[in-house]
Amino acid sequence: MTDLINQPHFIVDPSWRRPVRGLMVFAGSPLKMFTLSEEGRRVAELLEIGLPLPAGHEALTNRLLDAGAIHPTHIVGSEQPFTLADVSIVIPAHVRNAKDARLLHTLVDKLTKLSTTAATIIVVNDASPHAISNIAGARVVSLDHNKGPGAARNHGLQFVTTPFVAFIDVDVTLENNTLIELLSYFADERVGLVAPRIVSASTEGALAAYEALRSPLDLGPLEGRIRKGTRISYTPSAMWLCRTEAMRQIHGFDESLQVGEDVDALWRLDTAGWRCRYQPTAVCTHLPRSTVSDFVAQRIGYGTSAAALAQRHKGALAPVRVSGYSAGMWALIALGYPIFGALVGAGTIAALARKLRDIPNAVEESARLAGLGNLHAGRTIASAITRVWWPIAVVLALFSKRMRWVLITAAVVPSMYEWWKGRPKLDPIRFTALRVLDDASYGVGVWKGVVREQNFDALKPDLTSWPKNAN
Repeated sequence: MTDLINQPHFIVDPSWRRPVRGLMVFAGSPLKMFTLSEEGRRVAELLEIGLPLPAGHEALTNRLLDAGAIHPTHIVGSEQPFTLADVSIVIPAHVRNAKDARLLHTLVDKLTKLSTTAATIIVVNDASPHAISNIAGARVVSLDHNKGPGAARNHGLQFVTTPFVAFIDVDVTLENNTLIELLSYFADERVGLVAPRIVSASTEGALAAYEALRSPLDLGPLEGRIRKGTRISYTPSAMWLCRTEAMRQIHGFDESLQVGEDVDALWRLDTAGWRCRYQPTAVCTHLPRSTVSDFVAQRIGYGTSAAALAQRHKGALAPVRVSGYSAGMWALIALGYPIFGALVGAGTIAALARKLRDIPNAVEESARLAGLGNLHAGRTIASAITRVWWPIAVVLALFSKRMRWVLITAAVVPSMYEWWKGRPKLDPIRFTALRVLDDASYGVGVWKGVVREQNFDALKPDLTSWPKNAN
């Protein structure tokens, strides 16, 4: 029984679909099509019901893991290969005032009480304007000049002597089991980084209610592999647990990036062959912005990183990534030709049916995939119109009544759906207003970065075919 518990266990991604329990699987992000052998069919059946896998499953399960089609899961009672003694914690600290100082002391105090098997805590004083005194339970190291969070983390990394390093921001609060939960996923020696879910702390006010549903740090309840161009393309470095070897292999964070340095590091880890995972069963909380001006400044700051990241990672920052068929369909509908748009939509079904002709119920599966793909494309295009392309959309709306309706629809319909689905403690009018402000602020940042870097990749759509064949 112990051997069975300690075997690798997996769960299938919510995207997983195996029509008529056959030899074809659609799963992953972006969606891929897998053709199975008879042995592969048996592995797929066991994955679907959560039973131990037969010997020799690794070739298939590794492909499925890398595609985001399945995910590792921790079984209660299995051996824990590591403890907190294997972890050093690096806290980059630019302490601006007494409130920040209290947050830092509270975080260190919490970390020192997590376990009798203590982790090493390193606080990096990033030339803070507010004095940082000696902190019980932590080693304080200092930078002469304020260099930003990436440089502070790199400086702390120099002092790490343990196999793992956790990067934790000052305004983050950990649950008691967060680090232990994340450590369990490093039993796979190819895992280089695991990140928890970061939820917005419960506070009063409209901004807090909005952030509780739509914080840019909260990537939701679904786990997954982190990779550019996928459902989980990044996780914020407010809290990461990393394999020290992996971070040193990529030479840590790019210190020339004041914003987006965490996204860049993640993508370089993935390119270097390390698996990066988002595991939302482990949870941290993060303080939301308390004023509208801070809220706007944060979103603009995030947006400014897009052009610099696009320069370093070609094609990764496309605001729209859909098939040409779907883009054409929605363009025709927006231009007032819904019948022609419907014909193009029907064409996507026919095109997919030819591609999937070898599977049972090819037309039915094609209709399902095309329908989901077109709906996803509509949401993605609406998001791009209100976030990245809104300056262009506003100019066009000044001269076109139809474009005004397109802009209003793109702003209001997705917002109302999101409000209805999430039911925040906020009325739909204020929720929509904050969502528009959120998107517009991010867009301002994107355009600022584009002008500064003279790189327009963050504005260009990527019209690719969908789904791809994984074989």
